[in-house]
Amino acid sequence: MLTKKQFDLLSEMERSPASTQRALAKKAGMSLGTVNKISNELISLGYCEDGVVTEKGLEALEPYRVKRAVIMAAGFGSRLVPVTLNTPKPLVRVNGKRIIDSLLDAIVGVGIEEIYIVRGYLAEQFDQLLIKYPMMKLIENPFYNEANNISSVMCAREFVHNAYVCEADLLLHNPELIRKYQYQTNYLGVPVEKTDDWCFTCKNGYISKMSLGGINCFHMFGISYWNEDDGTRLSKHIEQVYNFPGGKERYWDQVAFDYFPDQYKITVRECTFDDIAEIDTYKELCKIDPAYCVRG
Repeated sequence: MLTKKQFDLLSEMERSPASTQRALAKKAGMSLGTVNKISNELISLGYCEDGVVTEKGLEALEPYRVKRAVIMAAGFGSRLVPVTLNTPKPLVRVNGKRIIDSLLDAIVGVGIEEIYIVRGYLAEQFDQLLIKYPMMKLIENPFYNEANNISSVMCAREFVHNAYVCEADLLLHNPELIRKYQYQTNYLGVPVEKTDDWCFTCKNGYISKMSLGGINCFHMFGISYWNEDDGTRLSKHIEQVYNFPGGKERYWDQVAFDYFPDQYKITVRECTFDDIAEIDTYKELCKIDPAYCVRG
C-alpha cells in the first residue's frame, strides 16, 4: 500500500511523465525537498525511473484506479425555469455545450468507460447522449418526482464502489478535477470563511459535519469519490435510510454524514470556484451565457 505522499507523487508522474521535480512539486503541492525524498523512495521500490512510472509502479497504482462513474440527472431543475420546462437541466446548453458534457468529457478523458446516468424528468431526452457516449448506461428513476435525490442513488446503489458519484448539473471548467486515481473517499470543496450554502466542517483531516451554512468551512460541490469499502457500505446504508420513515425525503449525502458518521472517514479534495460552477438560477445562467438574456 502506498503512503499518501507516495500516491500523490506517483499518480502525478503517471499524469505528466518525465516532469522535472520542480514541476512535480508544484502539481503535487509538495516542497522540492519532499519531492526529492519521496522520489528516492519510489525509485528504491522500483515504481519509477527517470521520472517515468514503471510497470511495477502502475501495478501499485491499480488498486486506486476509479472504475466507474454514477451521474444523478433525474431532477426537474425548477429554479432554472423557463429553460427547463422542455429540457432537463443537465442537457441545457451553456455557451453552445450541454452542461453534462463538461463532466462526461472529463470522465471519458481519464479512461473511465463504465458510466451510469440516472434519469427521470423528460427521461427520453437523455438518449441523445448515446451518440457521443455509446458506452454510457441509462438507469431509470421512477420516483424522482416524489422523493429526494436519495432515490437516484438508491436506483444505482450497486455501482457506487470505486466510483465517482456526481450531480449532473455541474459545469466543470477544470477537467483535471476528475482524476484516473483516487487515494481515499472524498468530496470536492472550496475553502471559505463563510457560506449560506451546503458546506463541510472538518476535524483532524476528515469531514465531521455537513450543514446548510457555516463559518471557516468548505463550500460543498456534488462530486465525490467512494472507494471499494466505503462504496459497498454506502450501498447498504442508502437502502436502509431510504426505507426509514421519512427516508425518501433525505439528500443522499446525509446517509454517511448524519445517519452513520462513525462508519466513514471522508476527506475534502480542495478546488476553487474557478474550477467548477453550479448554475442554480436563471439569473446565474444569463450571467454565464448572455444568449439567454431577454433583450427589451
